[in-house]
Amino acid sequence: MFRDNTRVINIGNSVIGGGNPVLIQSMTNTKTEDIKATVEQINRLAAAGCDIIRCAVPTMEAAKALAEIKQNISIPLVADIHFDYRLAIASMENGADKIRINPGNIGNDEKLKAVVDVAKERNIPIRVGVNSGSLEKNIIAKYGKVTAEGLVESALEKVKRIEDMGYDQLVISIKSSDVLMCIKAHELIAKRTDYPLHVGITEAGTINAGNIKSALGLGVILYQGIGDTIRVSLTGDPIEEIRSARLILKTLGLRKGGIEVVSCPTCGRTQIDLIKLASAVEEMVADIDLDLKVAVMGCAVNGPGEAREADIGIAGGRGEGLLIKKGEIVRKVPENELLEVLREELLNWQG
Repeated sequence: MFRDNTRVINIGNSVIGGGNPVLIQSMTNTKTEDIKATVEQINRLAAAGCDIIRCAVPTMEAAKALAEIKQNISIPLVADIHFDYRLAIASMENGADKIRINPGNIGNDEKLKAVVDVAKERNIPIRVGVNSGSLEKNIIAKYGKVTAEGLVESALEKVKRIEDMGYDQLVISIKSSDVLMCIKAHELIAKRTDYPLHVGITEAGTINAGNIKSALGLGVILYQGIGDTIRVSLTGDPIEEIRSARLILKTLGLRKGGIEVVSCPTCGRTQIDLIKLASAVEEMVADIDLDLKVAVMGCAVNGPGEAREADIGIAGGRGEGLLIKKGEIVRKVPENELLEVLREELLNWQG
């Protein structure tokens, strides 16, 4: 397994690489200069299961804001910097646990070395990021277009620039909005380096399209043993990124904990508003920290059988439903009490 053999890198109070658990990352969409709003969002994301948070640092005011933000959060803080090397230095001086840069746009070797020297002095890891949209013209010319091979070549060239400056606390990120290109690029780079990899499908899109593209891309990559941290990039509330990332990891057996809700697709036998009920169950269990599978079935005919592999479930009928545990019917419950009865069972779960 590739991730079992990647280098161990410390990011604040977290550890990645070397077979450690795959961590979930997201990015704030507040103005980093707005300390109150940024702290509130980070803590909300952490409560939902975010392990590492990244903030954009486009100004010196944003870089300085990191110091106060850091004092009020509990997860590692990553500063995202483009173009101005001074912002990277200021971010580290103000407590960033890791910085994300693209050495291709951060400046010449002198500017890059100034960043690397501070990172080395403070033992702060650097994420070397390359996106398909920012690939160098000479590499595009070499391959005729943006390719997986080009992404890998660009990333490894940037890594070597930093290695030549005497630093190796690095994480690599190569992202593309093209799912198949992203998969291939990760397959190629995993064979050529032992640095931890941050994996994601960049610019994946809205919650609907982005979830499908991310689940497919990240699923294939992670299943091959590639990837040490992940981000599901969605156009929407970052909380949705965390929910999706947790489900992807849980589905692949890479993370335990959190209730998994399964529900049937409905059919002509359905006699309750299953779509509304399933959504309500999913929302209701979000704050219950149990490693369980909960089934929400639409009819009392096949419900017990379909829910057999779940730990607990409900199956709707006309005006009532069945409470089911381990495939066995426990009792009938009025339809309007199904949700509350299920919640009570979960809150008092004895295993």
